[in-house]
Amino acid sequence: MDEVLAELLRRCADGDAVGLATVVETWRSAPHPAGTAMLVGPDGAVTGSVSGGCVEAALHDACREAVRTGRPALLRFGVAGADALAAGLTCGGTIEVYVERVDRAGFAELPALAGAVHAGTAAAVLTCVQGPPGRLGRRIVAGPDGHHGSLGDPGLDEAALAAGRRLLAEGRSGPVRLPPAGPGAAGPVRVLVRSYPPPPRLIVCGAIDVAAELARVGVVLGYRVTVCDARPVFATARRFPQAREVVVDWPHRYLAAEAAAGRLDGRTAVCVLTHDPRFDVPVLRLALGLPLGFVGAMGSRRTHHDRLGRLREAGVTDAELARLSSPVGLDVGGRDAAEVAVSIAAELVAVRHGRAGGRLRDATGDLHG
Repeated sequence: MDEVLAELLRRCADGDAVGLATVVETWRSAPHPAGTAMLVGPDGAVTGSVSGGCVEAALHDACREAVRTGRPALLRFGVAGADALAAGLTCGGTIEVYVERVDRAGFAELPALAGAVHAGTAAAVLTCVQGPPGRLGRRIVAGPDGHHGSLGDPGLDEAALAAGRRLLAEGRSGPVRLPPAGPGAAGPVRVLVRSYPPPPRLIVCGAIDVAAELARVGVVLGYRVTVCDARPVFATARRFPQAREVVVDWPHRYLAAEAAAGRLDGRTAVCVLTHDPRFDVPVLRLALGLPLGFVGAMGSRRTHHDRLGRLREAGVTDAELARLSSPVGLDVGGRDAAEVAVSIAAELVAVRHGRAGGRLRDATGDLHG
């Protein structure tokens, strides 16, 4: 679970009121995307970060003030100026942050959100961050099929839910601008959609030493990790304590069952580490025909070329082969299991953000663009 949400649930269960600062919108090279949050407890303890340290001190004060007064605030931080004591971003970007008081009484929909997240069901919190005072701070917790709460107007709820569910389906958070609600309403309404999709899946085929390190890194990156291997002597929970599941089965058979059950999607990554044709060819043939986010296979260049021939013989098309990342990983020169796992994880991150990899010092443009 997201660490800020986990702390929010704990604090509210204890009856505490907390300050919550959430990024609403970003421009240029902002350090964190919309939906990133920072929580300040009644003891002043901080959970999370919205800017990597640039404006956290100012937001800490703003959160304490919001808890004291109950009044929310929409704050904007841009490039740091000459005044060393003024809050600003050194990265050249701009962020807009919504700061509010949150407690159990004011967030009646929190149990619905907690239940959805614990169950692994997609959910989103829709918060009115700009609009008439009577609507400001109102929330809806929405899932794929139902919702709890209201923004105070049926038409506004309908429009917000439609936009919110689109973002939730894409696993994204961000602001939604809606027209004024109700007759005589003045000014547009802006709603922040904070999506809580289930964690993306990383299915590692082959219970080898690299798989253990990749499972460890995958968990850190937020993946729900499954290790699958047909050999029970290798596929054990003791060898892969970080994995959510360790499955003893032929990888292609397991993947087919997961696809049939609807448990794979465009955020799912499959990494085949066995470099054994008996395992590789059946599972890659299946994986490359599914709408997955990433399919990679480990092995030498000789193994890779031999594998391509076998896959073509098995009926895999050139278009499907173009989706295969093989040899998997970025070229960081890694040799031991941990370094190879970092190489593979780096490629997963790069593909997730549409980047090619490479050294940042040699790149141009915004780092977070």
